[in-house]
Amino acid sequence: MQLEKHLIDEHNHQLFKKHSRNFEHIAADIDGIDSLLNKLKAFNVAIPSWALGTGGTRFGRFSGGGEPRSLEEKLEDVGLIHALNKSSNSISLHIPWDIPDNAAAIKALAAQLGLHFDAVNSNTFQDQSAQQHSYKFGSLHHVDKAVRQQAVEHNLQVVKYGVELGSKALSVWLSDGSNFPGQLNFRGAFQNTLESLQQIYAGLPDDWKVWVEYKPYEPNFYSTTIGDWGQSYLLASKLGPKASTLVDLGHHLQGTNIEQIVSILLMEGKLAGFHFNDSKYGDDDLTVGSINPYQLFLIFNELVEGLDARGMNHATGIGWMIDASHNVKDPIEDLLQSVQAIKIAYAQALLVDKVALQAAQQSNDVALAQEVLQAAYRTDVRPLIAEASLANGGSLDPLATFRKLKVREQLIAQRGLKTVATGL
Repeated sequence: MQLEKHLIDEHNHQLFKKHSRNFEHIAADIDGIDSLLNKLKAFNVAIPSWALGTGGTRFGRFSGGGEPRSLEEKLEDVGLIHALNKSSNSISLHIPWDIPDNAAAIKALAAQLGLHFDAVNSNTFQDQSAQQHSYKFGSLHHVDKAVRQQAVEHNLQVVKYGVELGSKALSVWLSDGSNFPGQLNFRGAFQNTLESLQQIYAGLPDDWKVWVEYKPYEPNFYSTTIGDWGQSYLLASKLGPKASTLVDLGHHLQGTNIEQIVSILLMEGKLAGFHFNDSKYGDDDLTVGSINPYQLFLIFNELVEGLDARGMNHATGIGWMIDASHNVKDPIEDLLQSVQAIKIAYAQALLVDKVALQAAQQSNDVALAQEVLQAAYRTDVRPLIAEASLANGGSLDPLATFRKLKVREQLIAQRGLKTVATGL
């Protein structure tokens, strides 16, 4: 299914008068409004293929109907999202959940929908039906070299798929760790992981990168071999310039100062990018901005400052991708909300008075520094997001348009009520 642009335009026409009034009100107080809008128009967030169907917990999945039954239909759903918000022009695949059987045809379909392929993600945290060795006790850190080699070869195969599709990065997350004291030799596990990653790194094309993700717990609860940003940074530093640290917002202990982490990684040139989501307790994979939008804003404030300090392009300097999955929302609506929340936080960060903030910091004026930040955070930037979307040919209100055009009902009519998305 594809959305005809005139249908989006017709809904925009109904919303335009109110939007124009709201936009003119906020734009009057912004210096450099054209530059800000250009940054918003250029900013895109990759959609993960595994989030296009119902996700959920280990206890069950509750399909809402009309879910994509193939990689082709997942591409169509990302095309729908991008047609609505004009901010989701790429898809990130998880292998082997979404193996492109005909890479040329898949790449052609993506181009037809205005999409390209973001980082490809390997999977050594599950056993697949045809594999020889089990990952029950780990993959790249395993005590058995044969298991490690199998995991290395899987990652290199994922890279080959990515090359065929035009991707430029491999994202590696490991569940490797231990559940009980004494189960694992920490130093040996870390060394095995490094040596395995070095093999993968050596197999990367010259223009590729490897992103090393970390997580403090789950599915292992006593130790995780790449448990925090320091361990990931150490591995990336040992690997070389094509390796960097990937930050998943849900992969932190409660209270972790994520904004400080990303600031230091960016300063050191080792921030790969993000897997965006939100959480109340752990790796909840909730809709971005649904629990703690202020933290998201603070993270973006550090990102904008750090990217500017290094002279990096906001849209392309690092990777931007959602990694959310839940079982009580329409997946497309969830993703539309997530992209919207990300762009809101980005726009608010662009509004921070950097000169005033730096002056407050240099004079230790704590109250003023807070006021500067919160003045930007409390600004309703939704008219700016809407204007950028409109200028790109998208919807003024993507979620409202999705519902107005009854897109989910049409998908159910085409695909059926009882479909369950591939993967996961």
